Amino acid sequence: MFRTLFDIAVRHILGRKRQTLTTMLAVSVSTMVLITTISLTRGLLDSFTETIIDAAPHIRIKGEKIDPVPTNLFDAPAGSGTAFVADHIGRDEPEEVRNYGRILEIVSSPAFSGKITAASPFVESQIMAVKGNRNQPVLLRGVEIDREERISHIGRSLVSGDLVLFRKTPDALLVGRSVANDLGVELNDQITIISSDGRSRQTKVAGIFFTGINAVDNTILSSLKLGQIIEGLPPNKVTGISLKVADPLDDAPLADELERITGYRCLTWQEENESVLVLFKRIGSIVLSLVGFVGVVSGFGVANILVTTVFEKSRDIAIMKSFGFSSAQMVGLFVFEGFLVGLGGALVGGLLATGSIGFLASLQIESSQGPLTKSGFSMSWNPWYFFFVIVVTVIISTIAAAIPSLRAARLEPVTVLRESNV
Repeated sequence: MFRTLFDIAVRHILGRKRQTLTTMLAVSVSTMVLITTISLTRGLLDSFTETIIDAAPHIRIKGEKIDPVPTNLFDAPAGSGTAFVADHIGRDEPEEVRNYGRILEIVSSPAFSGKITAASPFVESQIMAVKGNRNQPVLLRGVEIDREERISHIGRSLVSGDLVLFRKTPDALLVGRSVANDLGVELNDQITIISSDGRSRQTKVAGIFFTGINAVDNTILSSLKLGQIIEGLPPNKVTGISLKVADPLDDAPLADELERITGYRCLTWQEENESVLVLFKRIGSIVLSLVGFVGVVSGFGVANILVTTVFEKSRDIAIMKSFGFSSAQMVGLFVFEGFLVGLGGALVGGLLATGSIGFLASLQIESSQGPLTKSGFSMSWNPWYFFFVIVVTVIISTIAAAIPSLRAARLEPVTVLRESNV
């Protein structure tokens, strides 16, 4: 019986070739667009995560003291807490990590040897960079370059110059490509940097780097000593410490432990990039909604061709039912036709999506993709996206086919044959 129903379904589909091909083409295009969109969205998120994990610190110890915990007089029970206001108007204390060498000893101790792979102190300072008649406010980060290399792999991000030149050159700078383009500087150029207190200093460009992370490429790197001089910090103080950990996807417990031990605020890369990650999550939800809406539109196309088929094949259906085909078999016949049309269109759409994803991934056009600057589009080849969209498309097409199939099941053979004068 199944063989018979299959042959009839194929004959119905091939009987209206133009309409069937048009419907399948619509299903194919919608499937291709949805898979490509999901691949692009997820590829951008994966690329951002991989780039951050590779080139940015996983945990950042900031110079923000969290101990002692301030007393909350508003939420606490009456009489349970006391607070004293020593100076209600005053200057904010600068955020700095004192005796950072002790913290470096702690994170390199055996207790953290399997958890933390690298640590690099840094000093951040807002400066004005001047080159000729151009000037730009920029963030300067003073680092120990050998330690920083283990964190951000800055050496392989250099597009000109090298770390040897940086180490040998007094007051040397490594300039992010975005800053270099804005100021029009090249290797070995002189740059005047002006600190927040108005003091200026002549420096030399020993390298230009490009990481692909827009926030990083808008900074300037110097030696830790120069950064401390510009920020006015003594040798035992820094702005913070960058850490690389063994498990960057599960670093929250380690950050909490370091906060408890050091007394300084410890931020994970997920916390520092929370707004971007939330944005990607929202975009993903929107794309999944599009999968449903476009799939429903494709289902209407499938339902349309089957409604026409039921209308034109009323006599054939009546004859089949008079020969003993049940109403359930009629429903199964047209549902099976919707399944075949949806499956054929979805599979072709999957093949088209493979080509479109490959084409977009091969484009070597540099573009700013959110917080990153990449050459070409970051596409994901996860086969689950193909499977998910194809399955959803086939399910919607099959469900849509149930609407005309119920009409076919309700046809009365005697009434149809009498009205058609057979």
